Amino acid sequence: MSQTHEPATFTTENPATLARGKSYPAHAADEAAGKVGAAADAQRGWRRTAIAERSEAMKKAAQVLRLRRAEFAALMTDEMGKTVTDGLAEVDKCATACEHFADHAAGDLARESVAIEGADAFVTFNPLGVVLAVMPWNFPFWQVFRFAAPALMAGNGAILKHASNVPGCALAIESVFRDAGFLDGLFGTVLVRSAAVQALIEDERIAAVTLTGSVAAGRSVAAIAGGALKKCVLELGGSDAYLVLEDADIALAGKVCAAARMVNAGQSCIAGKRFVVVRQVRRAFEEALVDAMRGYEPGDPRDPATRLGPLQSVAARDQVHAQVEASVRGGARLLLGGVVPSMPGAWYPATVLTDVRAGQPAHDDEVFGPVAAVIEARDEADAIAIANASPFGLGSGVLTRDLRRGERIAAEELDAGLSFVNDNVRSDPRMPFGGVKQSGFGRECAAYGIREFVNIKSVQVKHAPAG
Repeated sequence: MSQTHEPATFTTENPATLARGKSYPAHAADEAAGKVGAAADAQRGWRRTAIAERSEAMKKAAQVLRLRRAEFAALMTDEMGKTVTDGLAEVDKCATACEHFADHAAGDLARESVAIEGADAFVTFNPLGVVLAVMPWNFPFWQVFRFAAPALMAGNGAILKHASNVPGCALAIESVFRDAGFLDGLFGTVLVRSAAVQALIEDERIAAVTLTGSVAAGRSVAAIAGGALKKCVLELGGSDAYLVLEDADIALAGKVCAAARMVNAGQSCIAGKRFVVVRQVRRAFEEALVDAMRGYEPGDPRDPATRLGPLQSVAARDQVHAQVEASVRGGARLLLGGVVPSMPGAWYPATVLTDVRAGQPAHDDEVFGPVAAVIEARDEADAIAIANASPFGLGSGVLTRDLRRGERIAAEELDAGLSFVNDNVRSDPRMPFGGVKQSGFGRECAAYGIREFVNIKSVQVKHAPAG
């Protein structure tokens, strides 16, 4: 991430129409450094603010989100193509996360007593300072609030470097915290390109960094943060496998797997991507999956009835299509979709590939779009082996009528940070979220997430001598 010439502006493009959107002035290096300084100054006061007062501000942030939900959903639609229905749900989820951490931070950060003879001993959780967040475009509000709500409740400050195609969302999020009454500058947005990230990480006023993005971006940020000896949390890619066992309810499996694949037009790290099906139910599952996937027709993302909007850019669409074509050349068969529509915009249809095997992009790589890959397995053991033979380990699923069997496989057998039985994987502020292997490390959400960016300090006070 070497320094390069920064653009004067960030200009958005509507992926549904390719119409040019708004332009936003970029921050020069000194302006970005000034934002970091303001966050550091504010954080010194914020860390001494009572949790009850922090909680009140965070609940006001939830109110601001709900008050402006239509505005924010429309902004997501314009900048990255999210359907308005999904955008509204995303804003609501952010508000729920704010309320969750407002209500639970005091308990999650409470001192923990330790029994040690002759002393009062305890563990306390103190803020680290200012946390830099490098965030992606696919959930432009949720990814930010998932980090920001717990980090701010823990007493930290925050600097957001958002994806370049969602500058309006980035500035809108900053306005939420400002309107909610947080200390001036405590949460700051910097409109800079990726080349500026290294200088931000190395700034002595940045205490830690969190990134959600690609494996390549994660490697780069981890290397820089490691060189600066700063804590980082990484949530990277995924190629989530769902096991469809021979005793599964096939109609349910088709619906669950379609919903898992089509989250955000397939542009989600925790979208189901590989559907590993035991041989004896493969044909029936394929029929059920294709039938469910047909229900995702491309349409105007501003229409509440639309279930499939555009991808985030034409370049992203073309990459997905190239992966589909390469998989077909490698022996996969198309059961649905796979044809680029003859219409302007970054559109791609719901697509199902079968006969997917090792060596094909649909098997080996993350396909970030509405493409489901069906992989045949001999039996349960083979299905588990196929699921785990991936460099990724974010989410996973099991479809079976035997709930004890599903629980055993989900809890003990699948190499992933999340594993759901008879349901599609999703994040929730009440449950830890994160992956293993090349899907990253560290956790967001729940008590585990709020403790990622704190100093876990041991304190011991020796008792005074008797008499």
